[in-house]
Formats: sequence, structure tokens, C-alpha cells
Amino acid sequence: MLFSRLLLALLCLPPLLTAAPEDYFGIHVIDENTGRGVPLITLKTTNHIALTSDSAGWIAFNEPGLMNRPVYFNIEGPGYALPKDGFGFVGVRLTPVAGKSVEVKVLRTNVAERMCRLTGQGIYRDSTLLGHEPPLPSPNLFADVMGQDSVQVVSWKGRYFWIFGDTNRPNYPLGNYHSTAAWSDAPDKGGLDPEHGIHFEYITDENNAVAKMLPVEESGAVWIFGMHTVMDSQSKDHLMAHYSRWKDVGTRLEHGLAELDESTGRFRRIAVLGDEFTWQHPQGNAVRTKGEGGDWIYFSTPFCRTRVKADYDSVQNTSSYEALAWSTEHGDYVWQNATGPTTQKDEEKLIAEKKMPKEKARMQVVDAQTGKPVHLHAGSVHWNKHRERWVMIAVQESGGVSYLGEVWYAEAKQIEGPWRKAVKIATHPKYSFYNPSHHAFFDQQDGRLIYFQGTYTETFSGNPIATPRYDYNQLMYRLDLDDERLKAARVD
Repeated sequence: MLFSRLLLALLCLPPLLTAAPEDYFGIHVIDENTGRGVPLITLKTTNHIALTSDSAGWIAFNEPGLMNRPVYFNIEGPGYALPKDGFGFVGVRLTPVAGKSVEVKVLRTNVAERMCRLTGQGIYRDSTLLGHEPPLPSPNLFADVMGQDSVQVVSWKGRYFWIFGDTNRPNYPLGNYHSTAAWSDAPDKGGLDPEHGIHFEYITDENNAVAKMLPVEESGAVWIFGMHTVMDSQSKDHLMAHYSRWKDVGTRLEHGLAELDESTGRFRRIAVLGDEFTWQHPQGNAVRTKGEGGDWIYFSTPFCRTRVKADYDSVQNTSSYEALAWSTEHGDYVWQNATGPTTQKDEEKLIAEKKMPKEKARMQVVDAQTGKPVHLHAGSVHWNKHRERWVMIAVQESGGVSYLGEVWYAEAKQIEGPWRKAVKIATHPKYSFYNPSHHAFFDQQDGRLIYFQGTYTETFSGNPIATPRYDYNQLMYRLDLDDERLKAARVD
């Protein structure tokens, strides 16, 4: 009797559904000017079912009750738009039919073009569901990476070596909080074209999940910044960085210097620094250049206000670091090591107090269209062959429509500036896109096309709704430096 009841219960269960590509209605969101798929565009039904395009711009739709009938989709996505209808709605009316597809064209209002998502789960989710071949070998989950924070990268041993901050995993939000690393190949050596993504080969542990790159017994999150390579007196290369260990975002427990140990493939602490060393260490994004007396490592935060000689001994010696500071005695900026660097806000105060002539300022960046001040928070600086100028990609602090989501482009003849006018190249209303980094090694057409990535997250934004799959992950943008809209920022 019991067996009969169990059999009857099993027979009454609904069959397991295994959807095939022909069961979905494909919506391809494309740039109306380029025809290229646009990631991070959200379509929302009148009952608030939200679907966001994947890295190729695809959405796979199969909603019971909404197939084979007209359905209105509201459309929104940072930096892209559609015209409003007579009632002020922005969207399209589509008739979803399984096995069919349609194109939805959007107009790019950003200067920069959003290319793809680089990290996390479901990068090419909808493309996969629709049966399209994704460019990544593991397009939907690799090494348990669900979300990843800010990035650092160096060229090392003929490949690119990447370090990320905190990494979320499927089994718990607190995944790897001791920094995550990955390798990738250059596009001309088997790697992907950056417009399609980056094939990160994550360094993993015994469970095939991302490994702790600076494993320590003490508690707290470990972050690595200012990563760079230098050579010692025996011509041996070393991969160096600054590390810090944190109780929370506002409480640092420890900081110092770290070096990659090639025997273990992990970083190790080589010096613990006191709290008095606030700037005499690597930080931000490192850039190497020739200067007074040889090669130097400059640290962009985003302005290059600190530097050190590009050799192994100097990087480890706090007294070797120099800061760019305003000197009342000289009536100009000087590189020295007695005091910390002058900041953008310091400059404003010095000008207001008439202690610095405005024409001597190096960081008073203004919006090239409105003349309003632009306070920059973080970013990178690199030499650009196409412009024959130093170019900066940086995020604005307190940018109006977002706290840390407005991204700007600026130029200077010298790495130290002056930086004058900037043009906004990407917006993320009510969202964050912090710690953007221009990857100069991806530059194309002699630097006319440049690529930069940053962390897209609701953190610090005040937005209570996180974008599924995209949140707390890396987005890639491409910028054409010949775009007419950038002319106002050019330094001739």
C-alpha cells in the first residue's frame, strides 16, 4: 500500500523541464551605430520582471503566460538610451515567440563604449541558453568566482599577472578575502581580443576555487595595490606590491611590502611598516617611466604624486620615496621626501589662501563643458602614443548622479601634470564604478583605441537594488581618442 502511494505521488509530480535553445525568445540589444551587442541593458516588464543583457547583448526570454502575445519592456542601462514615448515611457513592445529572436537598438550616450563583463558568474549566460558560441571556454562560472573587486595587473614572465581584491563565491558571501590572482595571455599570443573579455586562468587551491594570494594567520581582509616589477643588482626580476590588512573598510590593522614568492606562487610579507609611513610605499596604479637619473615607478592615485627609483633596493627603502609637494620657498612644486604629497584639495586651499598662484596648480581639473571643478578619487595614468600625451582615466568623487560612478578623461604633457580640462566618458547613475584602470598593453591602432575596466557595484551608491550577476564585478570599456567629444580635453 505504501509503495502504491509513493508511486502515485511521483506520477503526479510535474515533469522536469530541460529548456533547449529553441524554447527561448532571443532579444539582442545592439548599439544602433555599430551593431555590436550591448551588455548591462535591463528590460523590465510591466510587473517588474527584470532581465539584463549578457556580455554579448543577449537576453533569453521564456516566461509562462507572456509568450505569443505583445509584451511591453521598459529599457534602461547606464550610458545608453531610447527616445521616450508620448507618456514618457522608454521601452519597446515585443511579441515573444519561442525559437525566434529580435534586435532592439539603443543609442550610446556615453563617450566610452561598454564592451563586456570580465568577471563573475553568467558572463555569457543568455548567449549560452540561446545556443550561441561564447568566446570564453568557461563562460558562466570558473574557479567559483561570483564577484570580484578592484584589479591590478603587470606583465610578468611573458604573460599578464592579475590581482583582484575581495572575491565572492557561491557557497558564502565571504569567499576569498586575501586577494585573488589569475594569468592571461596577450591577444597576439593566444589571448582574447579585449572587446570580448579576458580568459583569466585563476590560481586555485585544492578545491579548484580561487586561492589566497597572501595567506596570513591573522584575521582581516588583505588587499594588494601598487603592483609593479623591478630588478635587483644581480639582474633578477621581482614582483612587488604594497599590502594592507583590514578589520573593515575604515580600520586598517597592518600594512607593508609584499613580494611574489615564485617557489610557492603566493605573495609573502617582506616588511611590516609603521602607521607613520602614510605615503612612503607603493599604492594605486604603478606606471614605469624614464625620468631624472633613470627609471622611476610613479604611483597614480589618480594623480602621480609619489615615486621611487625603479630598483629592488629603493622600493624597500621608505626614505627613497619622493612626494610632489608645493614649496612656498621655491614658489613651485618640488620632488622631496620631507613631507607628504600635496593633494587636489590641498591645492584648492592654497589657492583660496593666496599661497599658490592658480596658474601653478597641477590638479585643478574642471569639466571642459561647464568649467565646474571635478574632484577625482582614483584612476590611472599612462603615456599614449597616438596623442603623444599622458592620459588619465579616473572616477569622480561626489559626481552628482552618482557618488563614485562618473568616469573622466584628461591629458597632460608631463606625468606630473598640470591636468586642466576633463571630459566625462562614462556614467553610472545611482551606482558605483570605482578604481578604474586603463590597460595600456591592450591599446590598439597605436593608442587610438584604449581599454579600461573598473568595479561596478552598488557599494557606496545608496542604491538598494543590486544588478543581478553584474554587481561587484569588473566591466570593460573602450574609448576612441579620436572621438570629437574628447577635443575639449586635448592638450596641444
